[in-house]
Amino acid sequence: MKGSVLEQFDILHVHSMWQSVFSLCVYVVIVRTQFPRECVTPEVLRSGTCCPSPTGLANDDCGVRSRRGQCMPVVADLRPHGPQYPHDGRDDRERWPLRFFNRSCQCNKKFSGFNCGRCRYGLTGANCDQRIHVVRRNIMQMSPEEKRALVNALDQAKRTVHPDLVICTRRYQELFGPDGNTVQCENITIYNFFVWTHYYSVGKTYMGSGQHSFGGVDFSHEGPGFLTWHRFHLLQLESDIQDMLRNRTFALPYWNFATGKNECDICTDDLLGARSSFDMNSISSNSVFSQWRVICEDVEEYETQGTICNSTEGGPIRRNPGGNTARLMVQKLPENQDVIDCLEINTFDTPPYYSTSSLSFRNTIEGYSTSKGNYDPGVRSLHNLAHLFLNGTGGQTHVSPNDPIFVLLHCFTDAIFDEWLQRHHPSTVFYPKEKAPIGHNWRYNMVPFWPPVTNAEMFVSASDSLGYTYEVQWPN
Repeated sequence: MKGSVLEQFDILHVHSMWQSVFSLCVYVVIVRTQFPRECVTPEVLRSGTCCPSPTGLANDDCGVRSRRGQCMPVVADLRPHGPQYPHDGRDDRERWPLRFFNRSCQCNKKFSGFNCGRCRYGLTGANCDQRIHVVRRNIMQMSPEEKRALVNALDQAKRTVHPDLVICTRRYQELFGPDGNTVQCENITIYNFFVWTHYYSVGKTYMGSGQHSFGGVDFSHEGPGFLTWHRFHLLQLESDIQDMLRNRTFALPYWNFATGKNECDICTDDLLGARSSFDMNSISSNSVFSQWRVICEDVEEYETQGTICNSTEGGPIRRNPGGNTARLMVQKLPENQDVIDCLEINTFDTPPYYSTSSLSFRNTIEGYSTSKGNYDPGVRSLHNLAHLFLNGTGGQTHVSPNDPIFVLLHCFTDAIFDEWLQRHHPSTVFYPKEKAPIGHNWRYNMVPFWPPVTNAEMFVSASDSLGYTYEVQWPN
């Protein structure tokens, strides 16, 4: 791969440097990604119907007997998308998830999950009628014991094979194996699954043997769905860790990256890992994260051969905060004032609903505009700047979640989004119903989450609808 890692991050955001066509197979606990294990058999896949029973009883698809839900046709967004992707019919992610299933469980108000067997976010109890919420806090304000518990939880998630989810290593057309009857899946750990989900969403479209993959597609960046997609992505990891720990109050913390500093305040051995004293691009051996290994690094193989990233781990996390001497702009983190300015932008998004939009809150927080909302091709601010500042794994879109700083960075981005929603009470008229980049329309089912969940469902107040709040002291 040519260019520095920082150049790669910019290019990957603009051109989505990954081929996309691989399948994940999933047994969902609440609402996870892709498909329940019960649905990943040749027979069920070919039927196009994924409507398991929460009780295991016959004639109780989706908990219909207890009025939890019912099996219904999948509703996919059919409105036109923007011009960035001109290859309709070539990608497994188009009109998600109709390439795989056309019927799924549609849960009633209080319930959720692939079989409507769980409560919606923010509810608990046998009848899903008790309110609950978790509080996401500033990691720097946590006690030493809380910090240790967080590090241990992340490390456990990295090492624990996901009890419910598997991934498939072939595109849909090759999903059934050489004999046409063996679904190609393998295990993956909880944290690596979180990484892989992001990888799937940014992948290039495979155009066929001997042809260049198409990179003008990204289902989770450079469009209005950037904030809604990453919001659900975090909810997925948080819930997975809650299940792993058997602790429904576990909350992901956030990193307030708007310090204006040229150093990483959370890069210490009691948190996300200090800089190695032997290699300025590595993590200190005193941190457990120095032992973590990255998945999905190899771009060339996937793009030229059409093969799929599997769960094989490769090299270590690379990180050199503020160390890119070639780009002065990314040697320092965003300022408090940048957050203040960003929150004052009134409009959620503006045409062309892309990384070139001006006076768009979404494009500003994503980091393609100045903090006041003016698009400038030479600018990287807020979220993008925080990634680029890390100067390593966290600065490359396709692999960035491998560095656990990703989680804390995106929690703060989501906190800014939630604060903006509360301040502006925006009309949905400013979220495009059509002609956004593919994957980003209001009613598009976010790729690759299952059962289908739209961008619209995440465009809500977290405290009112999603069961969590942020403990943040916003700058004046």
